Amino acid sequence: MVFESVSNLIAKQLKVAPEKVTRDARLVEDLGADSANVMVLIMDLEDQFNMQVEDSAITTLKTVGDVVDYIKTRQE
Repeated sequence: MVFESVSNLIAKQLKVAPEKVTRDARLVEDLGADSANVMVLIMDLEDQFNMQVEDSAITTLKTVGDVVDYIKTRQE
């Protein structure tokens, strides 16, 4: 499942408790990500899901749910 993979990656990278990584959790405000964290996360997601995240999309990915939805639309 996409959400589980994404939430595990985020929890590991940002060193937050997995239960904090909910669909509504904001990457920066709630989980403490900075721009470097976001870039590494994007690269990890690209590797894990074998896809390319467009630069223009990165700024729109604010919550965990945004990331999950973005990946799901690219897998269809």
